[in-house]
Amino acid sequence: MKPPFRAALATALVLGLTGAAAVPALAQAHAPSTSAVSPAADLHTRPNGDALRQAIEGLPNADATAALVRVGGKHGAWRGSSGVHDLVTHREADPHGRFRAGSTTKIVTAAVALQLAAEGRLDLDKPVQHYMPELFPRPADKDKDKDKEFLPIPVRSLLNYTSGLQAGDGFDDEYAHRFDTLDPRTVVASAVAEGPQHAPGAEQHYRNIGYTVLGLLIERVTGDSYAHQARERIFKPLRMRDTYFPGTDPRIRGPHNRGYQKVERPDGTTRLVDVTEWNQYDRFAAGDMISTTADLETFTQALFGGKLLPPEQLKEILTLPRLAPGVPAATFGAGPQYTKVNGKKVWLKTGARHGYTNMIAASEDGSRTLVYSVNATDAKGEDMNPVTQRIVQAALS
Repeated sequence: MKPPFRAALATALVLGLTGAAAVPALAQAHAPSTSAVSPAADLHTRPNGDALRQAIEGLPNADATAALVRVGGKHGAWRGSSGVHDLVTHREADPHGRFRAGSTTKIVTAAVALQLAAEGRLDLDKPVQHYMPELFPRPADKDKDKDKEFLPIPVRSLLNYTSGLQAGDGFDDEYAHRFDTLDPRTVVASAVAEGPQHAPGAEQHYRNIGYTVLGLLIERVTGDSYAHQARERIFKPLRMRDTYFPGTDPRIRGPHNRGYQKVERPDGTTRLVDVTEWNQYDRFAAGDMISTTADLETFTQALFGGKLLPPEQLKEILTLPRLAPGVPAATFGAGPQYTKVNGKKVWLKTGARHGYTNMIAASEDGSRTLVYSVNATDAKGEDMNPVTQRIVQAALS
């Protein structure tokens, strides 16, 4: 069951700001406890156009106002969209519209960091404290605050969510502060003040904070902004002309479909609030990117097709870390999640910001890719949106 909505959106949306956002379960993950996941032939038929059309028909409805879908791969492609641009004019949704890509940003960040590793500018085995000692000051009272002392955190642990960093504090009421700026360094300082949750590499917990630190680390080793490095290394070479980082600008520049959030009224009924404009600078390298389905499809195919990273670094993306005995097995590599959908082995990354829920996915052998953006009315809900669930089942069956 999804949690009840609150008029101020404080409880329903704060999870995403702290970086402890839940990852929707598509199917039970069957991931080995060893390192690299071996390739397997998966999807060798044309996309099922009828099933995909049925998956997105009938929008807008209570679950979503629009859906944009692109299925590609070695055996054909399918493109589709449905719904409306907005709930005022009700004109058709723009199939080329930009949207907040959310945590799919992390895969771009991982690619930039691993390119730097391939160039010898970033050592994945060195602790992040080696590069940025100022982020992890020693506690003032060593005896009193001994539990807040950090062990060396390998850069690799930031990539695969095993750093032990806890989520940093954000605004208590996100919606009321949606036009305010929260600096990523403030988020990191708040997380560090909490102390470690566990030793680096011992457990895996999906959070934004590791990728926030990675963005700052990229800036440190390059002497350049994270956004510029992503643009020069990823967006420009792949001609992703509609992908950018808005920084403190709350708008989505260029054509886009409006995003809405379902909110509960005092009498128990619900209404939809337009949440398209929102300053999400605190998301930074973990989730501040704006993109399109076409651009993300280009990126997904280039990444899993070996065009962005050398083999050793691509293997890093697709490697599940070994964790401490007795803890749940890892399901994330260096960015994406490994799972099975309809029995097919898939690497994927979801992303959700208020009004928009998205996914990029690829079968292990590259025979099928999927990118979607759905204007979900509860994008930060605990359960997977029914529209996105139908899309995944239709695209990866």
